[in-house]
Amino acid sequence: MKYILLVSHGIMAQGVHSVLEMLVGEGREDILSTSLKNGMGSDEFAENVRKCVSAVKEEDELLVFADLIGGSPLTTTADVLASEGLLGRATMVGGMNLPLVVSAVVSKDGMETGELVDMLIQESREALRKFAVAVSESEDEI
Repeated sequence: MKYILLVSHGIMAQGVHSVLEMLVGEGREDILSTSLKNGMGSDEFAENVRKCVSAVKEEDELLVFADLIGGSPLTTTADVLASEGLLGRATMVGGMNLPLVVSAVVSKDGMETGELVDMLIQESREALRKFAVAVSESEDEI
């Protein structure tokens, strides 16, 4: 199985997880999340990550999505994965956003992980754009 683990500062990971449940179904065992909340120590966060990944077996893969590359949630997660012997089966991506994670969830089982991550990064770049609404001016509005 390919698991998806969402990690972040604040409650972003749980928020994205909640939206995923609306879009791709509730109660999915392949989607995991935890966050480094304000005032939480790194040891407590590390233990939460350890609990999240306890279901990951030797034959499983893990896709980790974090809010920031180099941030404490991602670096602590990497440390936990290394100590649990899972780092070699994990692929980590920073810059998590909802379209990225939705695509990952719906595409992960039909693609090799490297190909999937390449596709996700390209899709994320293409999805970010300015939203503009055309406003028409009429004589009545002047």
